[in-house]
Amino acid sequence: MTQHLALIGDSIFDNAPYVDSGEAVIDHIKPLLIGWDVSLVAVDGDTTRDVLQQHIRIPNNCTHLALSIGGNDALQSVPLLKAPCSNVLDALDVLAQIQNDFRVSYRGVLDELLSLQRPLIVCTIYEEVPGLGDNLKTALSLFNEVILSEASRAQLPILDLRHLCREPTDFSPLSPIEPSSIGGQKIASAAARIVSQWNTVNTIGRLYVQ
Repeated sequence: MTQHLALIGDSIFDNAPYVDSGEAVIDHIKPLLIGWDVSLVAVDGDTTRDVLQQHIRIPNNCTHLALSIGGNDALQSVPLLKAPCSNVLDALDVLAQIQNDFRVSYRGVLDELLSLQRPLIVCTIYEEVPGLGDNLKTALSLFNEVILSEASRAQLPILDLRHLCREPTDFSPLSPIEPSSIGGQKIASAAARIVSQWNTVNTIGRLYVQ
Protein backbone atom coordinates (compact mmCIF):
# COMPACT_ATOMS: atom_id res chain seq x y z
CA MET A 1 0.00 0.00 0.00
CA THR A 2 1.37 3.42 -0.98
CA GLN A 3 1.80 5.80 1.95
CA HIS A 4 -0.03 9.08 1.39
CA LEU A 5 0.42 12.31 3.39
CA ALA A 6 -2.20 15.07 3.29
CA LEU A 7 -1.17 18.62 4.26
CA ILE A 8 -4.14 20.34 5.92
CA GLY A 9 -4.62 23.89 7.19
CA ASP A 10 -3.41 27.27 5.99
CA SER A 11 -0.57 29.00 4.14
CA ILE A 12 2.11 27.43 6.29
CA PHE A 13 1.63 24.53 3.89
CA ASP A 14 -0.07 26.39 1.02
CA ASN A 15 2.72 28.96 0.56
CA ALA A 16 3.24 28.74 -3.21
CA PRO A 17 2.07 32.36 -3.84
CA TYR A 18 4.88 33.67 -1.61
CA VAL A 19 7.87 31.80 -3.05
CA ASP A 20 9.38 31.09 -6.46
CA SER A 21 7.92 28.29 -8.55
CA GLY A 22 8.89 24.86 -7.25
CA GLU A 23 9.90 26.15 -3.79
CA ALA A 24 6.67 25.69 -1.82
CA VAL A 25 6.46 23.35 1.17
CA ILE A 26 4.86 20.59 -0.89
CA ASP A 27 7.66 20.86 -3.47
CA HIS A 28 10.25 20.45 -0.71
CA ILE A 29 8.54 17.53 0.99
CA LYS A 30 7.89 15.31 -2.03
CA PRO A 31 11.57 14.44 -2.67
CA LEU A 32 12.01 13.67 1.04
CA LEU A 33 9.25 11.05 1.06
CA ILE A 34 10.34 8.75 -1.75
CA GLY A 35 7.58 6.35 -2.75
CA TRP A 36 4.89 8.42 -0.99
CA ASP A 37 2.03 10.42 -2.41
CA VAL A 38 1.59 13.92 -0.97
CA SER A 39 -1.62 15.95 -1.35
CA LEU A 40 -2.08 19.65 -0.60
CA VAL A 41 -5.45 20.18 1.05
CA ALA A 42 -4.47 23.35 2.95
CA VAL A 43 -5.75 26.71 1.68
CA ASP A 44 -4.04 30.07 2.14
CA GLY A 45 -6.08 32.21 4.55
CA ASP A 46 -8.12 29.42 6.11
CA THR A 47 -8.99 29.33 9.80
CA THR A 48 -10.07 26.50 12.10
CA ARG A 49 -13.65 26.99 10.91
CA ASP A 50 -12.59 26.46 7.30
CA VAL A 51 -10.69 23.24 8.03
CA LEU A 52 -13.97 21.47 8.62
CA GLN A 53 -14.68 22.12 4.92
CA GLN A 54 -11.20 20.89 3.95
CA HIS A 55 -12.03 17.60 5.64
CA ILE A 56 -14.19 16.50 2.72
CA ARG A 57 -11.29 16.99 0.27
CA ILE A 58 -8.86 14.68 2.07
CA PRO A 59 -8.13 11.76 -0.30
CA ASN A 60 -9.76 8.50 0.74
CA ASN A 61 -6.46 6.65 0.40
CA CYS A 62 -4.63 9.07 2.68
CA THR A 63 -2.56 7.29 5.36
CA HIS A 64 -1.06 10.25 7.28
CA LEU A 65 -2.20 13.78 8.11
CA ALA A 66 -0.34 16.99 8.95
CA LEU A 67 -2.20 20.03 10.31
CA SER A 68 -1.04 23.63 10.57
CA ILE A 69 -3.84 25.99 11.57
CA GLY A 70 -4.43 28.87 13.97
CA GLY A 71 -2.39 31.75 12.59
CA ASN A 72 -5.34 33.25 10.76
CA ASP A 73 -7.55 32.78 13.83
CA ALA A 74 -4.97 34.86 15.69
CA LEU A 75 -5.00 37.52 12.96
CA GLN A 76 -8.78 37.78 13.16
CA SER A 77 -8.53 38.50 16.89
CA VAL A 78 -6.35 41.61 16.41
CA PRO A 79 -9.26 44.12 16.32
CA LEU A 80 -10.53 42.75 19.63
CA LEU A 81 -7.03 42.92 21.08
CA LYS A 82 -6.93 46.62 20.18
CA ALA A 83 -10.21 47.39 21.96
CA PRO A 84 -9.85 49.67 25.01
CA CYS A 85 -10.12 48.16 28.50
CA SER A 86 -10.51 49.94 31.83
CA ASN A 87 -8.01 47.78 33.73
CA VAL A 88 -5.73 44.76 33.38
CA LEU A 89 -8.31 42.32 34.77
CA ASP A 90 -10.80 43.38 32.13
CA ALA A 91 -8.09 42.88 29.49
CA LEU A 92 -7.45 39.39 30.83
CA ASP A 93 -11.15 38.61 30.52
CA VAL A 94 -10.94 39.53 26.83
CA LEU A 95 -7.87 37.34 26.35
CA ALA A 96 -9.55 34.44 28.17
CA GLN A 97 -12.58 34.66 25.87
CA ILE A 98 -10.38 34.71 22.76
CA GLN A 99 -8.48 31.68 24.01
CA ASN A 100 -11.60 29.77 25.02
CA ASP A 101 -13.24 30.38 21.63
CA PHE A 102 -10.12 29.12 19.86
CA ARG A 103 -9.95 26.07 22.11
CA VAL A 104 -13.49 25.04 21.21
CA SER A 105 -12.81 25.51 17.51
CA TYR A 106 -9.40 23.83 17.52
CA ARG A 107 -10.66 20.86 19.53
CA GLY A 108 -13.45 20.43 17.00
CA VAL A 109 -10.89 20.29 14.19
CA LEU A 110 -8.78 17.68 15.99
CA ASP A 111 -11.80 15.55 16.84
CA GLU A 112 -12.92 15.63 13.19
CA LEU A 113 -9.48 14.62 11.90
CA LEU A 114 -8.97 12.00 14.60
CA SER A 115 -12.23 10.39 13.52
CA LEU A 116 -10.40 9.38 10.31
CA GLN A 117 -8.12 7.16 12.43
CA ARG A 118 -4.96 8.24 10.65
CA PRO A 119 -1.64 9.32 12.21
CA LEU A 120 -1.78 13.09 12.67
CA ILE A 121 0.94 15.74 13.16
CA VAL A 122 0.02 19.18 14.48
CA CYS A 123 2.07 22.37 14.16
CA THR A 124 2.33 25.30 16.53
CA ILE A 125 2.28 28.90 15.27
CA TYR A 126 5.67 30.50 14.78
CA GLU A 127 6.37 33.71 16.69
CA GLU A 128 9.57 35.21 15.27
CA VAL A 129 7.80 36.94 12.40
CA PRO A 130 9.77 40.03 11.31
CA GLY A 131 8.23 43.16 12.80
CA LEU A 132 5.99 41.32 15.28
CA GLY A 133 6.00 43.14 18.62
CA ASP A 134 6.30 41.54 22.02
CA ASN A 135 2.65 42.29 22.78
CA LEU A 136 1.42 40.28 19.78
CA LYS A 137 3.92 37.49 20.53
CA THR A 138 2.33 37.31 23.98
CA ALA A 139 -1.11 37.08 22.37
CA LEU A 140 0.13 34.26 20.11
CA SER A 141 1.18 32.31 23.17
CA LEU A 142 -2.52 31.98 24.07
CA PHE A 143 -3.16 30.18 20.79
CA ASN A 144 -0.04 28.04 21.07
CA GLU A 145 -0.99 26.98 24.59
CA VAL A 146 -4.26 25.65 23.19
CA ILE A 147 -2.48 23.77 20.39
CA LEU A 148 0.03 22.22 22.78
CA SER A 149 -2.60 21.33 25.36
CA GLU A 150 -5.02 19.80 22.87
CA ALA A 151 -2.27 17.89 21.09
CA SER A 152 -1.06 16.54 24.42
CA ARG A 153 -4.61 15.53 25.34
CA ALA A 154 -4.82 13.51 22.12
CA GLN A 155 -1.18 12.29 22.41
CA LEU A 156 -0.26 13.72 19.03
CA PRO A 157 3.21 14.51 17.67
CA ILE A 158 3.96 18.24 17.67
CA LEU A 159 6.03 20.06 15.08
CA ASP A 160 6.97 23.18 17.02
CA LEU A 161 7.40 25.95 14.46
CA ARG A 162 8.33 28.41 17.22
CA HIS A 163 11.76 26.82 17.41
CA LEU A 164 12.02 25.74 13.79
CA CYS A 165 11.47 29.12 12.09
CA ARG A 166 13.34 31.84 13.95
CA GLU A 167 15.53 33.60 11.37
CA PRO A 168 14.41 36.49 9.12
CA THR A 169 15.26 34.35 6.09
CA ASP A 170 12.65 31.79 7.20
CA PHE A 171 9.90 34.24 6.19
CA SER A 172 8.86 35.34 2.73
CA PRO A 173 9.91 38.83 1.59
CA LEU A 174 6.54 39.05 -0.17
CA SER A 175 4.64 38.61 3.11
CA PRO A 176 6.46 38.32 6.44
CA ILE A 177 3.85 36.01 7.96
CA GLU A 178 4.41 33.33 5.31
CA PRO A 179 7.26 30.80 5.14
CA SER A 180 10.00 31.49 2.61
CA SER A 181 11.62 28.75 0.57
CA ILE A 182 14.16 28.37 3.39
CA GLY A 183 11.48 28.22 6.07
CA GLY A 184 9.40 25.88 3.94
CA GLN A 185 12.36 23.55 3.55
CA LYS A 186 12.75 23.41 7.33
CA ILE A 187 9.05 22.67 7.80
CA ALA A 188 9.06 20.02 5.07
CA SER A 189 12.16 18.31 6.48
CA ALA A 190 10.73 18.18 10.01
CA ALA A 191 7.35 16.88 8.83
CA ALA A 192 9.00 14.23 6.64
CA ARG A 193 11.14 13.14 9.57
CA ILE A 194 8.09 12.57 11.75
CA VAL A 195 6.10 10.59 9.20
CA SER A 196 9.17 8.53 8.32
CA GLN A 197 9.57 7.59 11.97
CA TRP A 198 5.91 6.64 12.10
CA ASN A 199 6.42 4.46 9.07
CA THR A 200 9.44 2.78 10.66
CA VAL A 201 8.20 2.12 14.18
CA ASN A 202 4.47 1.93 13.37
CA THR A 203 3.42 3.94 16.39
CA ILE A 204 1.66 7.18 17.21
CA GLY A 205 3.21 8.90 20.17
CA ARG A 206 4.15 12.29 21.51
CA LEU A 207 7.11 13.71 19.63
CA TYR A 208 8.41 17.26 19.68
CA VAL A 209 10.43 18.38 16.68
CA GLN A 210 12.25 21.69 17.12
